[in-house]
Amino acid sequence: MKHRLFMVEGLPCSGKSTVSAFVSEVLREQTNVCFVDEGGGNHPADYEFHALAPAGFLGEKPQVVSLSEYSGDLFDQLLPFKIYDMLPWETEQPLMLDKWRQFVQTADVDTAYVFNCVFLQNPMCETMMRFGFPEEESLKHIEQIAQIIQPMNPVVIYLKNDDIASSVQRAAPERPGWLDAVIDYHVQGGYGKSIAAAGFDGYIRCLRDRQERELRILQKLPLKILVVDQPQRDWAAARENIRTFLNHA
Repeated sequence: MKHRLFMVEGLPCSGKSTVSAFVSEVLREQTNVCFVDEGGGNHPADYEFHALAPAGFLGEKPQVVSLSEYSGDLFDQLLPFKIYDMLPWETEQPLMLDKWRQFVQTADVDTAYVFNCVFLQNPMCETMMRFGFPEEESLKHIEQIAQIIQPMNPVVIYLKNDDIASSVQRAAPERPGWLDAVIDYHVQGGYGKSIAAAGFDGYIRCLRDRQERELRILQKLPLKILVVDQPQRDWAAARENIRTFLNHA
């Protein structure tokens, strides 16, 4: 198969999980597929819920461990070393790039991989939202990932959403406690503070600015890209658009 890695990206509540599953369904008509949704905790190219235990903590050398394997006092002691949200960028970035390299080296050559949101969303949450880095730093990091995965001839399907607030409000009742958590994360992060973001409106402003940055970055990457404009307004048309794209990729 010409393309071995398909990545679905977009803002929260844009339909990424639904589209990722649909992409997997279409690709299964042609090849073996490995669909990896977000939140599974054991992602082949991403450290979703892992910590970097320092030397002397669990062994003589620093080691990456899954936080899902620990509980109680040991979990609490490891949490400050969580790779996302806790580590300094100069420690976190090499870990993330090495994870991508490991994935490319070990991926099955006869399988198409479908990933939900680890290519743009996770890097943008760190470089932009958490650390408040300028766009050039976000681009530099994502370009490095793009270079690493180039042997898999990757494809990006981006779900563009201009009705962000309504999408979030529709999804929030299905995710108890989620909205308060993401509002706090965004307004208290480096980018949120830089624009004096506050409350729900501040969160939506952060998302809108993130989408604009992501779309600009995508234009600069040497990847095959499909931007699906407003898929939630007509899911049938969006699916047909994506199917046609995949069949001709």
